[in-house]
Amino acid sequence: MRKSVALIVAAGLLVTLAGCSSSSDAASGCTTEASSGAASNQISATTNPQDPAGTFGKAPTLTVGTPLDTPTTQSTTLIKGTGPTLPTGGVVSLDFVLVDSTTGATISKTPFDGSSYLISAVSSVGLPGLEKALACAREGSRLAIAIAPADGLGASTTSTVAATDTLAMIVDVRAAIPARADGAVQVAQAGFPSVALGPDGRPGITIPSGSTPTEAKTAVLKKGDGATVAAGDGVWVQYTAVSYTTKQVTASTWKDGAPVQVTASTTASTTGVTVPDLIGQTVGSQYISIVPPASGSTDATAWVVDVLGITPVVQQSQ
Repeated sequence: MRKSVALIVAAGLLVTLAGCSSSSDAASGCTTEASSGAASNQISATTNPQDPAGTFGKAPTLTVGTPLDTPTTQSTTLIKGTGPTLPTGGVVSLDFVLVDSTTGATISKTPFDGSSYLISAVSSVGLPGLEKALACAREGSRLAIAIAPADGLGASTTSTVAATDTLAMIVDVRAAIPARADGAVQVAQAGFPSVALGPDGRPGITIPSGSTPTEAKTAVLKKGDGATVAAGDGVWVQYTAVSYTTKQVTASTWKDGAPVQVTASTTASTTGVTVPDLIGQTVGSQYISIVPPASGSTDATAWVVDVLGITPVVQQSQ
């Protein structure tokens, strides 16, 4: 069953980027799922035929030549980005305008104001046509997408969009946040649990036998060359925390299925989880921290944290 407009927007239009594909902006080696075509070529971001692309990051005026009718979803790159490719398992942030090409009605949009935009974990849930157009698109790209009815909203009791309507969309790909740290591997330090990474980057933490540590300490496992995290930054991370007492995982974004954004702080974060020793780390790094027992507790915790990116702390657009 297709999701309603309200549900899709509320869920953040989570998009699957499995496999590599997109328009002509796709990374080398990708298999195209949504190529440029007659329908997507009729969609422009301005009313000026001499400047159909407009300006990346500025609100477009979506126009179409005629009501669109396409049996397959198409995507045309209006502005070709030079940033990283959207990652499987990572995070994407977008500005967009979504229009019913049959009626001309705007279904949903972000404000293109730089302070409130759609930012979501990459997932298997979302608008199928958007999934096809975004797969392997690059950061900094502006796309014109003609979404075929089969890849659109479908029948919905809360939407006025007919199941047979083709949708038109302008999308600015603002950021591509990876799923795992890619920094340079560092020499292991003594006195820490051992860490082994799975094929997808998921860490396995082996707690050594012996007494529970009583002092906090941190070691960098991979050193990234990105920006340095400051207090108050909105930082995208993956983490796994393991108890010294039970040897079991107590918290894991890997288990939950996607990176999360936290506010770098020494107190409670926006997710209710305080990621230790995040301030001062660099984007692309992975580190391990030992958190000693809190007051009234006898259990210490080992954390392995991947620092993936920094974006403004914003609310998802509604």
